[in-house]
Amino acid sequence: MRAETRHQLKQDRFSKVTFEAAGNAAHWTVEHQAKLIAVAIAVVVIAAIAFGGWYYVNQQDEKASAELSTAVRTFETPVRPAGVPAQPGFDSFASPQERATAARKQFQDIVDKYPRTRTADMARYFVGLTSEQLRDNATAERNLQGAANSSNSDLAALGKFALANLYREENKDTQAVDLYKKLIDKPTLVVSKATAQLELASFYESRQNPDEAKKLYEQVQKENPSTEAASLAQRRAAALK
Repeated sequence: MRAETRHQLKQDRFSKVTFEAAGNAAHWTVEHQAKLIAVAIAVVVIAAIAFGGWYYVNQQDEKASAELSTAVRTFETPVRPAGVPAQPGFDSFASPQERATAARKQFQDIVDKYPRTRTADMARYFVGLTSEQLRDNATAERNLQGAANSSNSDLAALGKFALANLYREENKDTQAVDLYKKLIDKPTLVVSKATAQLELASFYESRQNPDEAKKLYEQVQKENPSTEAASLAQRRAAALK
């Protein structure tokens, strides 16, 4: 009984730190949607611990999840304002790039040490996010594509969403639109249909295509009345010229 209690407490602690950290990874348009991503990440990794199968794989996932907890703490460590020195006893980084470099190394170490675990799949997703922050787009695309191809629907949705954002930044419009439409057609807990629609509409706005954006905003309002997503869609539609 004590072992089970310790295991549950460990999961609760891991869930908390993941919930707090993973919001920094998301590229969402609806306020507070980052929290859903964080929940999904915690669920994915905890499920890997609980349902991993063979004893060896479980043991490896236990170790990997502990290291992932440390890595996401690094990922959420504050960045000091320019010119502000580090304070003794408080972890911080001088720049987002310094933080991303440190976090990416930790996530990559998990991938290298525990390649066959489900936790490593989540670590690859974070390698992709941190690589994007470091403008290492080739590495970002490779790892986010791996997440997008995951058999876990939540992780796959996160990977597709982040990969679409990367393609958008690289002006690979066809690939970005294709991924947004796939997310619209097959929504998940972590990337809802409305979220994907709003992001695609935002993309159309950025490409000077207000008519397509307006269609999506109207659809979001029709399908999600009296919701935060509908309110956001209404405001954006009203702002269109």
